[in-house]
Amino acid sequence: MYKGLKISAPFFEIGPKAYLYGEKMLSLARVIDITAMKYDVDIIVTPQYTDISLLASNTERILVFAQHMDYLPIGRGLGSVLPEAVKAAGAVGVMLNHAEKSLRMEEIKKTIERADEVGLGTIVCSDTIEQMKQIAMMNPNLIVAEPTELIGTGQTSDISYVKESIETVKRINKDIMVLQGAGIKDGKDVYNVIKAGAMATGSTSGIIKAKDPYAMVEEMIYNLRKAWDEIHCK
Repeated sequence: MYKGLKISAPFFEIGPKAYLYGEKMLSLARVIDITAMKYDVDIIVTPQYTDISLLASNTERILVFAQHMDYLPIGRGLGSVLPEAVKAAGAVGVMLNHAEKSLRMEEIKKTIERADEVGLGTIVCSDTIEQMKQIAMMNPNLIVAEPTELIGTGQTSDISYVKESIETVKRINKDIMVLQGAGIKDGKDVYNVIKAGAMATGSTSGIIKAKDPYAMVEEMIYNLRKAWDEIHCK
């Protein structure tokens, strides 16, 4: 686990995948950045590799993560994503094992080790509770509890899955933070999952496909902070 990553609950992750790039991505990132500061919330943003430097050098509060990374050393490897290059571009971390870029367990372990070596935080996506156990043993900084079948559907995880995933990870390593993903479409979903006990959540299509993505960022982060404060600031 890379100890240099500074992130606190509640936090949020916005993954634009391949929907946005360049100036449009930067415009959204600036809105996210202002919203993060307004509500004092850490927000992870995972842009295209080519936009890492653009976002890192033009925002203040958001945490820029790469969408993926390979574990190869400096040298040969045409077309690979080099850890040192991700770090040099300005990223503070990397997302691994998303359903659209899945990895074998051995690959996840080796890539986490390389991220630790170069000074990058790791957020690793997981589907089942059993998979979470295996990943937690590898000591990433963050785990995304995200049933694959719910991604992009607008249907969120049930409460039992939320609670079991958090308890499972914490039994193995209490320092690993757990984000509840998949199916978050609006502020109400964000509010409900945090009130259920989650320390974080995130969204892609709920924001990118909204009629007003900027307004949806505000709606989701407002509800994230509201739900968290209702529980923890009594």
